[in-house]
Amino acid sequence: MAGRGRIRAADIALVRERSKIDDIIGEHLQLKRAGGGSLKGLCPFHDEKSPSFQVTPSRGLYHCFGCGVGGDVIRFVQDIDHLSFTEAVELLANRANIELKYEDDGGRPTAGPDRASVGQRARLVAANTAAAAFYAEQLTTPEAAPARQFLADRAFDRQAALDFGCGYAPGGWDALTRHLRAKGFTQAELVTGGLAKESSRGTLIDPFHRRLVWPIRDITGDVIGFGARKLMDDDPGPKYLNTPETPLYKKSSVLYGIDRAKRDIAKRHQAVVVEGYTDVMACHLAGVTTAVASCGTAFGAEHIGVLRRLLMDQDEFRGEVVYTFDGDAAGQAAAMKTFAEDQRFVGQTFVAVEQEGRDPCELRQEQGDAAVRDLVARRTPLIAFVLRTTLAGYDLDTVEGRVAALEKTAPLVAQIKDHALRPAYARELAGMIGNVDESEVLERMRRVSGDGGGVPSRGRPRAPRRTPDDAAVAVEREAVKAALQVPEYAGPAFDAVPPAAFTDPDYAAVAAAVAAAGGAASTAVTGPAWLDEVAQHCERESARALLTALAVEPLRSVGEADAGYVNAVVARLQEMATVREIAGLKGRLQRMNPVEAGDEYMKAFKQLMDLEQLAISLRKRAVGGLG
Repeated sequence: MAGRGRIRAADIALVRERSKIDDIIGEHLQLKRAGGGSLKGLCPFHDEKSPSFQVTPSRGLYHCFGCGVGGDVIRFVQDIDHLSFTEAVELLANRANIELKYEDDGGRPTAGPDRASVGQRARLVAANTAAAAFYAEQLTTPEAAPARQFLADRAFDRQAALDFGCGYAPGGWDALTRHLRAKGFTQAELVTGGLAKESSRGTLIDPFHRRLVWPIRDITGDVIGFGARKLMDDDPGPKYLNTPETPLYKKSSVLYGIDRAKRDIAKRHQAVVVEGYTDVMACHLAGVTTAVASCGTAFGAEHIGVLRRLLMDQDEFRGEVVYTFDGDAAGQAAAMKTFAEDQRFVGQTFVAVEQEGRDPCELRQEQGDAAVRDLVARRTPLIAFVLRTTLAGYDLDTVEGRVAALEKTAPLVAQIKDHALRPAYARELAGMIGNVDESEVLERMRRVSGDGGGVPSRGRPRAPRRTPDDAAVAVEREAVKAALQVPEYAGPAFDAVPPAAFTDPDYAAVAAAVAAAGGAASTAVTGPAWLDEVAQHCERESARALLTALAVEPLRSVGEADAGYVNAVVARLQEMATVREIAGLKGRLQRMNPVEAGDEYMKAFKQLMDLEQLAISLRKRAVGGLG
């Protein structure tokens, strides 16, 4: 819970120093020695059969050469626990018993987070956790028989109730309140946490009475609120009640089951969005362990943001979201509404609708676990479902109906975020409407989208990308690796090589960033801190994406890199750049007339002699160090 100000840079460095990256990562996967002081294991962020996830404890960095993720210990905690940078630093600081200090943009000390607020969060989590235990105990009482029957009727046995923490809110006005007050929680804490509310006379009363209760956890697993289902006919309240908005519980971003599903969502690149608590239970028990549901509100933009982080939803289609809706009119309306929000996702989106209108809980109850898995497996692209649902409202046997249907659906196809799919869906839409030519659909799409409807243009072919000499690129990679990993060795020699000497644009950008950060020779930091400085000055996005790989990939020397090896690599880089300069100068001299050029020719010739001597000297240095 970050507040005013930012964490002091020195404290961030201290957190990195005291948080051993191999210990932190080792809690999530098995690491084995890989030589050169590095460790290897199976990547926790993607499926793989052979280990490509490499950790370099001496530099405090990790990188997966399979999926490309990488960074320092803070970045790992961010990604594995799905936290912000500040949250990850505070978590590691607490673990290492480091008291963080905060400052404003001018470097002046600030109060940082509101300490009372931080303490309040811990108290509210503790109160909610105690309430969850109380409700779970109540589920075993005679009074809770209707709640147990409700679960049994939906094929949830006692073990399922225990696994999901199901509970029962007893009758009476203040059973929970009295229990929590006896444990030392104050009236203000219970009201603030949504665990009690004040009556008109100022006394505290429980939020739920005679209801089946589910604890709602945040992404880290902390209990932050509850959902409660009506059981009794004489209960005047709505079918479902939820904890009100509190400092912990924000219904617009809370997803039930996210704590259980987060790892498999990230691993499988799939999220299944269902409509209720029992649907989440049914899916997970049936083996669909990526299921989540919104709590007390419609699935919206902030929920999408949560899933995007888990799915690593980026510029490529790495994941999918599967929505399940009831087969009735309300379910179809929900699908149509979802399509508008769906465009926020980069990944592909699908819809799974059971033909007889059963939700996952009812389907599992009647047909078993396999039917739930099959429902998700038979998912339909959301756009196809939306098109069919829309067309169902028009009489396609008439010209008027077909024209109106085209006017309504062509804009939907034009909205498809994957432009490569638009022409295919234009053809499919033409067939679905009937008696409509594909060109009519495309023309309508062009009018509404203004970008050609996703139809490929026939422009001039792109010029082939120049492929630099492989030997030169290999040396350039080794040199920038040295500048990032052991700047104390690379030092002045690397800094003397201009970025223009690099043939690979990414390595040239890294070299320029090293120079902009002050140069390898002058840096007072190494490891993640040095990598951060270089990244801040790296203007080429593709080069920034390479930084952790370059900082983790071992240098090619035998054992740990030494100053002699690094010096030889940089000398070889300088030699190759000098040879290219010599070739250019020779070509210039050949085009000159010595008599007409006079002094200019002699200056160029003298420069050529100097460069050739330099190349010889650099070659000797390189051969001596590289062997």
